Amino acid sequence: MELNLNEKSILITGGTGSLGKALTKKILKEWPSVKRLVIFSRDEQKQFQMAQEYPSHLYPQLRFFIGDVRDLERLKRAFQGIDYVIHAAAMKHVHIAEYNPDECVKTNVGGADNVIKAALETNIKKVVALSTDKACAPINLYGATKLTSDKLFVAANNIKGYKDIRFSVVRYGNVMGSNGSVIPFFINKRKEGILPITVKSMTRFNISLQGGVDMVLHALENAWGGEIFVPKIPSYKITDVATAIGPECEHPVVGIRPGEKIHEEMITSSDSFFTYDLGKYYVIVPQTPAWKLETFIKEFDAKLVEEGFSYNSGENTEWETVDSLRKLIKEHVDSTFEA
Repeated sequence: MELNLNEKSILITGGTGSLGKALTKKILKEWPSVKRLVIFSRDEQKQFQMAQEYPSHLYPQLRFFIGDVRDLERLKRAFQGIDYVIHAAAMKHVHIAEYNPDECVKTNVGGADNVIKAALETNIKKVVALSTDKACAPINLYGATKLTSDKLFVAANNIKGYKDIRFSVVRYGNVMGSNGSVIPFFINKRKEGILPITVKSMTRFNISLQGGVDMVLHALENAWGGEIFVPKIPSYKITDVATAIGPECEHPVVGIRPGEKIHEEMITSSDSFFTYDLGKYYVIVPQTPAWKLETFIKEFDAKLVEEGFSYNSGENTEWETVDSLRKLIKEHVDSTFEA
């Protein structure tokens, strides 16, 4: 069944962020008869700016709702009449979370729990929560909170009772050009002639905003409840990003920041017993699914990965090059970019 969001009501938490805005653009273009698209976030200035891009007389189906995922009652109010929730709200900066751990826990763990509670107390049909590669074998607080969030959303399918609702998770790597990510940072810094490198061996997964949007919509259409979807995406070396953006700049090594990894991981070897290859994506199925695994395997032609399989950015088989990075930056981040 092909996804059809016409006449549906959708709410995006953290909807003024990079992915929320990209989802909004896609939904309004693909499904112009969407009944209601609610942008739920706590930053009034970002909502004000986004509303300028989408004036109400042209986009009457788009609504802006000030609120914080820490506030359960506000979420319940916002979820009235909503069919699908995309949970993108989070504190995501690793070093800020290390310095403000309690705030990160309140938003990323308490907020996730509130989204689940509000969804179960209203008539939501599907919830797709955004995860991160940092949630896999986490070494920093941000990753630990997102792993906890993932576990909450997977387990929420066990407590839904007779409600017709499905909770699922999408997990992916660095979104190219997203707010606070390395590529916009380097583009901004190159006018100073210095692009600071953490460590030369560092690698990261790379996905475009459009790739992230496609994953969310794929989960919205195909999730049975409890899956963690992981895309097959290329990696890049941080040194190649610096070379692609500022080949004439100095690239001093400044050392790793608190809570950072050299390589990111999205599937650990311990996950391999529950990880299936679906072609375009991997999926980690719940250890106690609320549906028959044999039926799922047949439906999606799913193939169990080898025992001990892991998926990390340092041992990836697909890599971006300096040239491919330049093309992607021009296409997805800055159309005026020239190296």
